[in-house]
Amino acid sequence: MKSTTSVKIWKVTQQQRIEKSDLLAVEEPVEIQLGIKGKPPKSISVTMRTPGHDFELALGFLFTEGIIQSIDQIQNIDYAKVWETDKEENVVLVEITDGVEIDFQKLERHFYTSSSCGVCGKASIDAVKFSGMKEIPTKTPAFNEHLIHQLIEELREKQAVFDHTGGLHAAALFDNSGKLHILREDVGRHNAVDKVIGAAILNGMIPLHDFLIMVSGRASFELVQKSLMAGIPIMAAVGAPSSLAISLAKEAGTTVMGFVRDGRFNIYSGAERIH
Repeated sequence: MKSTTSVKIWKVTQQQRIEKSDLLAVEEPVEIQLGIKGKPPKSISVTMRTPGHDFELALGFLFTEGIIQSIDQIQNIDYAKVWETDKEENVVLVEITDGVEIDFQKLERHFYTSSSCGVCGKASIDAVKFSGMKEIPTKTPAFNEHLIHQLIEELREKQAVFDHTGGLHAAALFDNSGKLHILREDVGRHNAVDKVIGAAILNGMIPLHDFLIMVSGRASFELVQKSLMAGIPIMAAVGAPSSLAISLAKEAGTTVMGFVRDGRFNIYSGAERIH
């Protein structure tokens, strides 16, 4: 699966028009299906994403939506077979361990989400906010304010696909020594976060109480919500936060920083963790 594709374009300036090749970020739909023993697979979500790390995306989505609570509830995850011998790389089948109960009413909220909005498929306002968020440790971890500036530089340096296309969001998990643990890119902000959390689930890192998540776009409500589901105490965003995101962060006791760029940032909640 490719995350970029080459196209022919005309580059136009005031002086000239030149035909050349350009790279675009790939955006394709992925369908997440849930497999329960004795029942046909159930399609629970279609999201537009950048191909790659699809199993992490599926796991992160199921976890942050409160559909599963641990990796032990997953028996197998693979691309679904469309024909007898072929596999369709745009359909991911997550098979649930025998005996695990699934709330099918909760599943009905999630048939379609776009690459930019993880709450657009919700059936009601009540469905947007749900229980299951991890309790966040008080005042920890502590991050040095000078380290925050270094982390944003490292995030930018490691955004390999963004360097080629300029069209992807990134999410990255750091500890307070500055070590980068996981970085994922996607056309969708929430997909990038789901991929990071999915990778953390596979690596047995949940809850992520000792980490900061940095996102290349804005700090939206859905991103703060997903981070809370994984137990992440700190979010740093290159862009602006929304009012609802900050309201949720204050309620949960988490730290949110915005406009982390050009040697500055704003702390909107949980300032005690930044020294």
